[in-house]
Formats: sequence, C-alpha cells, structure tokens
Amino acid sequence: MYIHQHTCISAQDTFGDINIQLLHLPVEGKLKAREPKYDGIPSGILRRMGKAVRMGIGAAIPIVKSQPNVEGIILGTANGGMEDCIKFLNQIIDYEEGLLTPGNFVQSTPNAIAAQLGLMTANKGYNITHVHRGLSFENALLDTILMLQTHSAASYIVGAVDEISDYNYNIDYLAGWYKKSFYSADNLYDTNSSGSIAGEGAAMFLMNNEAQGAVAELKAVQTLHTQDEQEVKTFLDSLIKNHLKSATDIDVLITGENGDNRTLKFYQAAESLFENTTDVVRYKHFTGEFPTSSALALWLTCAMHEKDFSQLIKKGTIKPNAQTFLIYNNYKINQHSCMLVQKLR
Repeated sequence: MYIHQHTCISAQDTFGDINIQLLHLPVEGKLKAREPKYDGIPSGILRRMGKAVRMGIGAAIPIVKSQPNVEGIILGTANGGMEDCIKFLNQIIDYEEGLLTPGNFVQSTPNAIAAQLGLMTANKGYNITHVHRGLSFENALLDTILMLQTHSAASYIVGAVDEISDYNYNIDYLAGWYKKSFYSADNLYDTNSSGSIAGEGAAMFLMNNEAQGAVAELKAVQTLHTQDEQEVKTFLDSLIKNHLKSATDIDVLITGENGDNRTLKFYQAAESLFENTTDVVRYKHFTGEFPTSSALALWLTCAMHEKDFSQLIKKGTIKPNAQTFLIYNNYKINQHSCMLVQKLR
C-alpha cells in the first residue's frame, strides 16, 4: 500500500507552511493543537463544528482538493467529538430534555468526522470509522489494506484524529496516565515517574496501490495485546524477519516513548533488537500522548526528508539517506502496534 499525500495538524506548525524550527511547549500538561484558519471550510459550517471535526476535516481538505475522486474515507479515532457529547448530555439535564441544540448531538458521535467529510465532498463511497482506543489508526490501515485487495484501482483517504476533551483528560489524569507535575518537552524523557503529557491532533493520507509518484510504501501493519515485554520483542522480531533480511535493514526506529516509566520496559525491549546502525528517535515530546498519535508518527516519517526535523527529534539522529523506518507504539501498557515504512522519495 502506497502513500501519495499527507497532512497533519498538531501542537507544532505542521500544517500548510511547515515551520518546525520552534518547538511549542505544553501548557499545564497539555499540548494543544495549533489550528489553522481552515480556509477550505465554509464559515457557516465551521462555526458549528466541534474541535475534533474541525481538525479532521481541515487536515483532509487539501487532499480532497488535489484528488477529488477517492473511493472512500477510512478514519480512526478513540474518542471522536467527546467534548460535544458531554455538552449534549449536560443540555439534557439543564433543559430537562426540552429544546436541545442539535449541533452538539450531530458532532458528538465518533463517526461524525468521516460522515461530515463525506457530506462536504459528496463522497458516496465506503465511509467508516474505527474506534479501538490506542489501535484505532492501525485498524483503519488494516481495513484499507483489505479494501485495496478487492478494489485494486481505488484510492482512499485514511487518517486519524483525537482531541483533548476536559472529560477524558480529567478521567485519565485521575487514573494516573498524565503527570501530576507539569513538565516541559525538553525534560519529558528524563523523568522517572508515571504518566505523560496530553496531546491531540489529526493526520490524513491518500493511499492506493499505485507505486508511481508515491512518497512511501506501507509494507506492514501489526498489532498486539500484552503486558509482557518479551512478547513485544518476539512480535517485532517476527515482523522484521517476515519482511526484511535482518534488523540491520531498519535505518530508523521511531518509538512512542512518552516519559511514563511503566511503559519504558517495552521500548527498551524494542531497542534491544537493533544495533548501532539503526537510529532510534522519539516524537511524543512535540505531539503529546493520545490514542492515535501513531498517525502523526507516520506523517513524520513521510515528511522527514522534506523539512529538517532535527530540533524536534530526541535521542538519536536520522541519516539523510534513511529509507526504511519501523514505528513502534504502546498505548496504556496493553496495546502495541508497529508499522514498517519504506521511503520512496
């Protein structure tokens, strides 16, 4: 499966005119998305959109404009428009089930982003949203692979989006998934404590089976549920052996290390498979932690040769001629995923 176009809205300046020389830092433990002006969305529609819908539609519009004839829209999200869902539920109580605002209800379901994009672009093709917590984006990719096996000439918009809603943030904060003390991005990986910093964002891709003109090839996607780091090591080793000669063929390992000492053992197990010939880099100090952050890691892989990301990437360097990338991510200890990507240009 080949990637032809890619866009990203994140806590950094990654949309439109990409400028990543300045690292924007978290505020009160949150890396909030830097939203663009959304010139491609009519103002009457834009003001009724929730944040997750705005980010998802806004990231997809440039791809739709350049490639209007796509056969479907396949997205992943863990929470969708949760903020609008809570607003609607509060209205039910406040107005005693009287005159409620329909906009909050329409925007509140996880499939609102893909549905709104389909309506705005008059796309009547395959339209689906995968909601699998930390594996939502990976399941969207697996679905795309299956669709392209039966519709080999088709092209799909594939992506992921999640927002920081007060509801989810408070629950995860109380559950210990975010740090009690606020850390800057500069020292996130130096802390020996549980939790990370909250993030949000959206990444969209145009994918099909056509190699000509592609930016990268997504060679493999795999997922795993386990709490055993040795199983993770075996899981990654198996993927490498199935698709490459050895681990030395991997130029760059991109990990989802997030400063949470409970998940560090998984990333250490992954890194132990590789020798010094493989660069190891991290990305969550500029995206934050959220269920579909791996979509931003894939965007980073595609965009890496277009801009200088040296100021954002921590732990290692990236060779100018790096071609083969392995993305490994863990979400809340149990959920693991990896993507094998071959850069083509």
